[in-house]
Amino acid sequence: MQLKNFFTGRYAGYSFHSFQKDLISGLVVGVIAIPLGMAFAIASGVKPEYGIYTTIIAGILISLLGGSKYQIGGPTGAFIPILFGIVMTYGYENLLIAGFLAGFILLFMGIFRLGSLIKFIPKPVTIGFTTGIAVIIFTGQIANFLGLENVEKHEYFLQNIEEIFNHLDSFNILSILTAGICLFIILLIPMFFPKIPGPLIGLLISTIIANLFYPSDIATIGSTFGVIPSSLPQWRFPEITFEKIQLLIGPAFVIALLGSIESLLSAVVADGMTNGKHNSNRELKAQGIANIITPLFGGIPATGAIARTATNINNGAVSPLSGITHGFVVLLVLLLFAPYASMIPLASMAPILMIVAWNMSEKHVFYHILKTKTGDSIVLVVTFLLTVLINLTVAVQVGLLLALILFTKRMSDILITTKVLPNPMHKNKKVDSKVVSKNRDCPQISIYNVEGPLFFGAAQSFSQSIMKTIYYKPKVLLLRMENVPFMDTTGEASLASIVSHFSKTGVILIAGMRAQPKRVIIKTGLYEVIGEHHFFEHTGEAIDMALHYLNKEKCIGCKHFAFQECAVLSQETDQVQSRKNLLSSS
Repeated sequence: MQLKNFFTGRYAGYSFHSFQKDLISGLVVGVIAIPLGMAFAIASGVKPEYGIYTTIIAGILISLLGGSKYQIGGPTGAFIPILFGIVMTYGYENLLIAGFLAGFILLFMGIFRLGSLIKFIPKPVTIGFTTGIAVIIFTGQIANFLGLENVEKHEYFLQNIEEIFNHLDSFNILSILTAGICLFIILLIPMFFPKIPGPLIGLLISTIIANLFYPSDIATIGSTFGVIPSSLPQWRFPEITFEKIQLLIGPAFVIALLGSIESLLSAVVADGMTNGKHNSNRELKAQGIANIITPLFGGIPATGAIARTATNINNGAVSPLSGITHGFVVLLVLLLFAPYASMIPLASMAPILMIVAWNMSEKHVFYHILKTKTGDSIVLVVTFLLTVLINLTVAVQVGLLLALILFTKRMSDILITTKVLPNPMHKNKKVDSKVVSKNRDCPQISIYNVEGPLFFGAAQSFSQSIMKTIYYKPKVLLLRMENVPFMDTTGEASLASIVSHFSKTGVILIAGMRAQPKRVIIKTGLYEVIGEHHFFEHTGEAIDMALHYLNKEKCIGCKHFAFQECAVLSQETDQVQSRKNLLSSS
């Protein structure tokens, strides 16, 4: 039954015309994916064919099993800094193991239905590291664009920039010419032929020109990485040991986290373009399976590619068959034309990656958040700088921690504790903080309005705001908590401290407590300590009870008249006192 739903949900109403549209869109995206796959692999520090293997295997599996009908999977620019750092630190073989482990993490995320949790990652964090990654990709292609010689690649940004400056005098004018031709065509093609893939045309024309006029004067894929084989590699299971798992589990988590974010963002973009709805948990399972299988064939980690997914939709894709077609198109090109790819100049690949970096930089959103000059701006800048200057792992960890701290601060500011009294001018005598003054404040009953979540970030201010204003020890403390939607154990501990302190000399009454806070204090036993008869649904009922606890002798001579009953109580106590005085004189 599940298998039937799987296919009817994704291929409902499918026809031959739909198949034609999928075939065309798959062909277009497949052609676009070939140079991108090689470029991403090279920028990640591995051979270009590994990017093609990833495009084929992960592309087919993600489309076949995924939760979005239009998702195109494969290597992406977002992974470049992470994968390059892993290759530099641990080597290519260990990159395969890290990707393999990341696949299992993604699979378990889908199984345990964690797909919806990705939306809780703050936008300043995602924009910060996305823009940082774009800067790393862009600057990483400067050496190939200029044709610089003997440039060593380093893990850290500043070292790479220093390396570029130290070798600027080794620039190759022919590399600059080749890169310039490719860049010009990439920018020009969409203006006149929006349906034609500019990167592929730019790559082909610049490669042809370079091989016709100066074939041995600039670096090519072949001269740098060797000839690309025209076949898939042999299946090989990586040598995984417990020590390697311990070593690589950190990088694997980073790959899985970024992969889940990127793929689900891509699925959301596809939903927006098609008015559809993806299944986030099924998408994560598909991403996991793809990343488990791809390393077995030498492929690098893959995820959903936003630009290729959008291109797939714009070219009329109807079902996942377009994504499957895209994978087989790349396979066919690999089998028939792989040797020719070795002739592609590295200078022709550089503009393609630079354009990718520019498009993924989210510059408009970055500026929009930056100009707000709020805590989000700080999170954005810190995440961006740490991504560029250190690495994505540190950036995401610090960015999330900083966002959590700022969120806690904002939530703690929401909690407001104010002293209130019934407003005699209001028809229903609703409580109001404006009527509380030095001359109108009951010495025996203190009523507080508590508004906002009572959690660890606000517990201390809640406790202090009450304790510092009841130094005169009133007889009754009434807390109105109908506007407290949430309470954690720290908030409960703060309330328990007030109850413990106040119960020695007075009585605690609580009005309007919601279900969640009540469940917490029931579980901790505080509900029994306060007493069930001290909880009220409405404030009026609680005030009636509070009046019963009054020491009426203290009402003698009181001119505060905080409550409607005060006039009667004051008159009664005056009469009692008069009788006492009369009896004592006789």
